Amino acid sequence: MVEKSSKDKLVLGIPKGSLQESTLDLFARAGYNITVSSRSYFPTIDDEQISVMMFRAQEISRYVEDGVIDAGLTGQDWILENGSDVLEIAELVYSKQKLTPVKWVLAVPEESSVQKVQDLEGGIIATELVSVTRQFFADRGVNVKVEFSWGATEIKARLLDAIVDVTETGSSLKANKLRVIETLMTSSTRLIANHDAMTIDWKRQKVENIALLLAGAIAAKEKVGMKMNVARKDLEAVTRLLPAEKSPTVSPLADGQYVAIEVIVPERIERDLVPQLRRAGATGIITYPLNKVIP
Repeated sequence: MVEKSSKDKLVLGIPKGSLQESTLDLFARAGYNITVSSRSYFPTIDDEQISVMMFRAQEISRYVEDGVIDAGLTGQDWILENGSDVLEIAELVYSKQKLTPVKWVLAVPEESSVQKVQDLEGGIIATELVSVTRQFFADRGVNVKVEFSWGATEIKARLLDAIVDVTETGSSLKANKLRVIETLMTSSTRLIANHDAMTIDWKRQKVENIALLLAGAIAAKEKVGMKMNVARKDLEAVTRLLPAEKSPTVSPLADGQYVAIEVIVPERIERDLVPQLRRAGATGIITYPLNKVIP
């Protein structure tokens, strides 16, 4: 018999493996410090109402559905692969390397004669995403054999007929001289919860709080805060340069001829924007990293 989750703690599952470090960093930015010992599947967290367990992302949706854990972070791909009946609380778009979704693609060697899905009729496909891949080919009326791959899937493309593998940047596919035939799905990380657990008010509120703070940490990760002083005569020229989500905060200074401006901007434009602001009349420009941006 499966031991169900705790009544006095929210039991939270986080992914072990490729997403582990980016997930721990995201929680730290959200204000939760999680400490993982090298051999333990039970990290500690600085919140007395939360208990953390680590599983492979592939398993988490099953354990959430079964009530072994109350909530967890896993990919939409594994929720579909497992056919799990869970509540989706939030989409959290981050992955191992970037703040972008990942893609599951059908790929063949560059030298393969295969040009379209139908060319794989009667072929053998290797993948970790077995159920989704079988459904993909069935929907197109293409008869193939789909075999589970235990990893290092790219090297099997030349042993079998094709692979279905996950990619963030496409660099591994290029390195292995593979060519994408079609994208099966785009997947992002989801915060999911058990149906019964979310009927408990304090657990539901705790999960919603986590969702809000994690989303805020993701929103902040590629942005910076910026402060500067501007003479009123230059205010219009400076504000025209600012790509603020909303109007920048403008505050009067003791010297009535000057104002202070505070704004949040994408980090990628900071290095080009600062010289432009300086030329437009801004002085005392300060930029700083952000932990969370809550809409």
